[in-house]
Amino acid sequence: MLSPTGWGALVGGAALTGAGYGLGYAEPAILGAGCLLGVCMALVWTGRAPQLAARRRVTPRKVARGDRAEGSVTLGNTGRRTRRGLEVTDSCGELPLTLRVPPLAAGAEHTVRYALPTERRGRIALGPLRLERTDPLGLARRVRVFGPGEGGTDTLLVRPRVCLLPVLPSGTAHHVEGPTSDTADEGSLTFHALREYVLGDDLRRVHWRSTARTGTLMVKQLVDVSLPHTTVVLDTRAAAYRTEDDFELAVDAAASVAFAAARSNFPVDVLSETGPVLRTDGAGGNDAEALLDRLALVHRSERASAAGAFDDLERARRRGSLTVITGTGDVTGLGALERVRRRFDRTVVLRAGAQAEDDGHEPPGLGSDVPQLRVTGLDSLLAAWRREAVR
Repeated sequence: MLSPTGWGALVGGAALTGAGYGLGYAEPAILGAGCLLGVCMALVWTGRAPQLAARRRVTPRKVARGDRAEGSVTLGNTGRRTRRGLEVTDSCGELPLTLRVPPLAAGAEHTVRYALPTERRGRIALGPLRLERTDPLGLARRVRVFGPGEGGTDTLLVRPRVCLLPVLPSGTAHHVEGPTSDTADEGSLTFHALREYVLGDDLRRVHWRSTARTGTLMVKQLVDVSLPHTTVVLDTRAAAYRTEDDFELAVDAAASVAFAAARSNFPVDVLSETGPVLRTDGAGGNDAEALLDRLALVHRSERASAAGAFDDLERARRRGSLTVITGTGDVTGLGALERVRRRFDRTVVLRAGAQAEDDGHEPPGLGSDVPQLRVTGLDSLLAAWRREAVR
């Protein structure tokens, strides 16, 4: 198709040619004919679709916020002629990236690398890849959009940054290595799930009813409920944070606290005023990765109160530690913490945001025995958390 310059040359050439012949002036007619000839040559130049193969690669596919991620596009000329005037446009979210490609000889390949934006969490859509071929004068262009499997669309997951925190001591942990079905004290075991029998399982735990129904020997998998349980309440209300950076810091803090427990195979609950975010039982080996993946997609909400985050905590028996993470802005609804904190062995409030003069925005109704830690970055979180862990 013609570019804006090409349309101008076409319209101007036709007008000059018509006026020159109509008024008997040779010069305008020659100039107009030259413009028309140039447009025709441009259409011939770009008329045949180039035979090209494309593939995209994203390294790594999951990255912590602020870390480096790189995209690369490799173009290969599968035709028999050298291809010139190629330009590749890739999309990274809403940001278009224009990549110049040098002339490609027959059978040659060229790889273009570019940095991907990782300043904000989330799933970033890449593509589709658009290839444009233009003539030397820029009068015409041919656009090809690559489909799935040939450099079409891809994704990059930007996850929260985490710092390695110790697990906050709470309650009694009889088995620090995580869930077990054979060595834990009988009084601390509870039913978790059914699974197939493996050699060495205690035959007293065979579930005969399920075995008869499935035809496969099934045993009850038990977990040690005395393991330290970590509950994280993340306040995602936009009004609770003065800046977007403060909210990102709060998500990083929530990810760090939850990651510390999950990587030790301890149960973790993460919830917000909009409902549960993710719950792990400590029995899965990928719990820590699943937490980071889920927290990568958390967004700010427009809820007026944070009280809804504590409703579920009132309806079930809880134990272990409770960490409430909020900002330095609006505190509406955080007073509901007082209703549930007695259900936990330990409660900590983290407030993400720059140190500022106290402006009265403190969660009302909290006892003096509830620590409130101000964090301005992951370094200050690590220092404050270590002090709290040994307190």
